Amino acid sequence: MEQQHRAVVVGAGIGGLTAAVALHLRGWQVTLLERAADLAPVGAGIALAPNAQRALDVIGLGDRVRELSAWQGDGGMRTPDGRWLARTDAKAAAARFGGPLVLLHRATLVDILTSALPEGVVRTGVTATVTDPGDDHRPARLTVSEAGTATGTDLEAELVVAADGIRSATRGTLFPDHPGPRYSGSTSWRVVVPAPGRPFAPHETWGAGRLWGSQPLKDGRVYAYAMAVAPAGAHAPDDERSELLRLFGDWHHPVPEILAGVDPDRILRHDVHHLPDPLPAFHRGRVALLGDAAHAMMPSLGQGGNQAVEDAVVLAHHARSTTDFAPGRALAAYTADRLPRTTGIVRRAARTGALTMLSARPAVALRSAAVSAVSRFGPGLALRGFDGICDWCPPVDPAPSAHDPSRVS
Repeated sequence: MEQQHRAVVVGAGIGGLTAAVALHLRGWQVTLLERAADLAPVGAGIALAPNAQRALDVIGLGDRVRELSAWQGDGGMRTPDGRWLARTDAKAAAARFGGPLVLLHRATLVDILTSALPEGVVRTGVTATVTDPGDDHRPARLTVSEAGTATGTDLEAELVVAADGIRSATRGTLFPDHPGPRYSGSTSWRVVVPAPGRPFAPHETWGAGRLWGSQPLKDGRVYAYAMAVAPAGAHAPDDERSELLRLFGDWHHPVPEILAGVDPDRILRHDVHHLPDPLPAFHRGRVALLGDAAHAMMPSLGQGGNQAVEDAVVLAHHARSTTDFAPGRALAAYTADRLPRTTGIVRRAARTGALTMLSARPAVALRSAAVSAVSRFGPGLALRGFDGICDWCPPVDPAPSAHDPSRVS
């Protein structure tokens, strides 16, 4: 019996979990290594657009995600005093891109993905370091260390997937001359709270150097997020809830009500970093970079997690055959598919992020007038900004020919 090829995935975030599932379904023997002690996700909500849902269809999980869609009506963009600048419609978005936007808690998505993996695939509390990326003639090698131990063990794999985040140690090993992540100039907050007593329409509100979003979840809670211009590494002098009240406490409903229900200890604050300088490739030897390790982007398009999910199914598509897997050819094809697309989205996210964080009063007024003018032509014009992103479809495996000996009759 032919020995099953081993794939090691480093990092159990959304991209790493999706890659583990996709490779497992392709017949790989998968080991997923996570530094944290468990898979409790650091984060609050994640928006999965139709492009990521179609990627999840490839691994049989798209419909489970679509069932969690909570956005059925309209929403849009507002000013801090509550004036609507633009209206968006869930039906129009679904008609244009082939499906709804689904917002769900990251923990829910982690549970969906891990349920598709066999028991024993995920190992937590371990650190993995790539010591040799390998090539077409030798396997990749990693050193794996358990938490609290000074020594590690060596591991070989025919494929290594580095989904180890924006501070990826693997990226630094493969491309030591790359400048790495850069601070965007903004910091962000995220929280999940019970829904306020009075109803509200989903919205994103743009102020001067500040942004707030309130989005309903299927379970009745609300995912709220905020962003503001700030020095790198800054923190509130008291607590982050007090900081949010100073920045957003006088904004329109439901912002004050949401802040009233926030536990200060449950607010996540992170500076926003991204990778504006593209990598020369997303692979070297038998190691492929995925998600934020490859193309971290600003959250202004909501595509960071979506692009990681795309990466995972495209990588599995090119590594589909464990019988004749040629890493040089397969991973070069992965880079060719993913690097141009994600580079463009990273740049679009940076431009949109700069627009949302405008601080000068004349520039903010001009931005509001432009958004309002565009919205008068209907939601289709506003949605056009996501053309080429949300309408993406995953690659399709070629149908086996009649002469293919692996074809099942």
